Amino acid sequence: MPRKLSATSNGDGKISALELRNRLGVVLVGDELLPLEEAEEAVECLDLDGDGFLVLDDLVNFMESSTHDDHGEKEKLQDLRRAFEIYDMERVGFITPKSLSMMLTRLGESKSIDECKVMIKHFDLNGDGVLSFDEFRIMMQ
Repeated sequence: MPRKLSATSNGDGKISALELRNRLGVVLVGDELLPLEEAEEAVECLDLDGDGFLVLDDLVNFMESSTHDDHGEKEKLQDLRRAFEIYDMERVGFITPKSLSMMLTRLGESKSIDECKVMIKHFDLNGDGVLSFDEFRIMMQ
């Protein structure tokens, strides 16, 4: 049984293209909504079972595949950079406990800032309390 996301508008654990557009569009493209056509293309590309919806397993598969050697190194680095920028919600060049908490809340997996501090601490190699892109890259390997 596929793992479900809790951030869906109707509670079914699946994200439609419209929900993707509404929930993550502003994060991905700034102050404007992600065009619905682009959200539909993203769902089509990531949807493993072809039902037109995304579940947690679809997103995990995407993250795992973007770190394997089937991409060139340049593409892999670009994918990681895009993922890092999505989590850097404060646009400070680091993933802070606050930005991690905000993103997890958007994804339906709410965590307190203190819980996010603990999560970050596991991968914070220099002990500054935030994740740099290099620390994020190492974490994703």
